[in-house]
Amino acid sequence: MARTRGGTDAPTIELKDAATIARIGRAGAIVAATLAALRERCAPGVTTGELNDLAHDFITARGGVPTFLGVPGQHGPFPGAICASVNEEIVHGIPGRRALADGDLLKIDVGVTLDGWVADSATTVPIGAVAPEAERLIRVSEEALAAGIAAARAGNRLVDISAAIQRVGRRAGYGIVREFSGHGVGRALWEEPSVPNYTEPGAGSGPILRAGMTLAIEPIFTLGTPEHETLADGWTAVTRDRALAAHVEHTIAITGRGPALILTR
Repeated sequence: MARTRGGTDAPTIELKDAATIARIGRAGAIVAATLAALRERCAPGVTTGELNDLAHDFITARGGVPTFLGVPGQHGPFPGAICASVNEEIVHGIPGRRALADGDLLKIDVGVTLDGWVADSATTVPIGAVAPEAERLIRVSEEALAAGIAAARAGNRLVDISAAIQRVGRRAGYGIVREFSGHGVGRALWEEPSVPNYTEPGAGSGPILRAGMTLAIEPIFTLGTPEHETLADGWTAVTRDRALAAHVEHTIAITGRGPALILTR
């Protein structure tokens, strides 16, 4: 679940030890298995509510808790076990009666809390036969996620993750959504720091990445404007021009040496 833009000017970032990272990884394994089960179920005619019920039962049967269910919001707590955002819906779509149709793009975001530790991941699923531009949007979003993760190394800076994602999105000519970002994750769904998908001149170099940081990295690209508006439900964010959007995400841990560990693979 993406974090709304913000965070403290000087964030306090909790570093996790190896045992804690392993606990987050166990939550991440349930997240990954849940997303795999949902992908298999995605097809024209299936409702987002049916996917939500499948996810809820799948997670709880494995001893986990759906993290998103009951997350506080301005218009009341989030009512779903997953976020299910279709086509122009960017993030935080509420699952319900909507039936998927051939050609849709479905963003599925899953969080699991297990023994007090949280992992968070998202994927964009093509439903049936989708347009070539939709296929490319998914592919480039996944490339941006891989680039962001590759930059997540001890000694680099947080801004290096943001810059890597931005380079991929700009090269493809996509809108890069600014109001929602990645985030720290672990004891809570949203921890410090925020992990934007863009950089700004003069924004500063930001925190140095250190072993033990656990982050949810989540590129969010659109085929049109990056500007969004929120629907009357108070949760679902849609592109202002109603262009397609894609959202992908992994929870990762920064290691002392070498590449980051992907905890939701």
